[in-house]
Amino acid sequence: MDGNTRTGIAAWLLACCALVFAMVVVGGVTRLTHSGLSIVEWQPIVGTIPPLSEAQWQETFAKYRQTPEYQKVNAGMSLDEFKGIFWLEYFHRLLGRVTGIAFLVPLLYFLARGRLEARLAWKLGAVFLLGALQGAMGWYMVASGLVDDPRVSQYRLTAHLALAFVIYGAMLWLALGLLIPQRPACEAGALRGLRRIAWAVTVLVLLMALSGGFVAGIRAGLAYNTFPLMNGHLIPPELFMLEPWHENFFNNMATVQFDHRLNSALLAVAVLLFWVKARKAVLPGRLQLVGHLLLLAVALQIGLGIATLLLVVPIPLAAAHQAGAVVVFTVALAINHALRATPATAASQASYEPA
Repeated sequence: MDGNTRTGIAAWLLACCALVFAMVVVGGVTRLTHSGLSIVEWQPIVGTIPPLSEAQWQETFAKYRQTPEYQKVNAGMSLDEFKGIFWLEYFHRLLGRVTGIAFLVPLLYFLARGRLEARLAWKLGAVFLLGALQGAMGWYMVASGLVDDPRVSQYRLTAHLALAFVIYGAMLWLALGLLIPQRPACEAGALRGLRRIAWAVTVLVLLMALSGGFVAGIRAGLAYNTFPLMNGHLIPPELFMLEPWHENFFNNMATVQFDHRLNSALLAVAVLLFWVKARKAVLPGRLQLVGHLLLLAVALQIGLGIATLLLVVPIPLAAAHQAGAVVVFTVALAINHALRATPATAASQASYEPA
């Protein structure tokens, strides 16, 4: 595969990453505005066209009025108010369709032109299947809120979010591999240690995002709106108030929020440790820069999280906090990839240039 082809495929994958990033942010706003249950049918093709006439709007609104959310939460809502939540969910679903097309059409083009090596083609095919699964998971999540309780399952919400991170991470990793092909890695002890810490940081970022999914799913951010203590306690007394005990990790506001705070603290410590060790290791300039970006991104993300909590989850801050999680994940993956592709010789470390 020549350099221009590699660059073109990488640019396409990065564009798809940007679309998934937008999906995560819009999905967060949809959840925060309680718009996600406004469309009560899953019509991947027909649903692309919104209601166009007054009769179609009345029909769509009539279907919504049969849902528990309307009957228990939004009884008396006007058609104009309904349109406000409908358009957010519609745009979220439309963006998902656009993302799927933006991935599939170039994939078919590259395949038809023989531009993809077999191994890469299989990986990209797997990413497409994950995207299809994500669409089904999105409806599976919405369906959980169309029954007795007008709120989506926190388990399905978190699974939906986790799958978005997996798809985003897979495309980003493949793009980085095309832009910066792997070189023989340096086996210096310091770099091996940095790689272990970098992967630990990435795992903690994912755990933080997943715990954030449960915080959002049970609306735990609306409780314990103090920091650093939780209503005057370092460890809230309600931590294990539910039986059986394991239910607390998924259904107890105190435990779910405590877990999210704990994950954030562990991430901060791990990132600071990585930053200190990276400075001592005298890494190439680009890698040092990404290390600084990671420290900055995590500091901003934790600051956003604290502000979101103290101000009782205002939508702009909460959406920025969710976007921040993707940014931190991006930087963490970039560091892992850069460490994996570190040149083997000390001489080349002095002027690091990707192959």
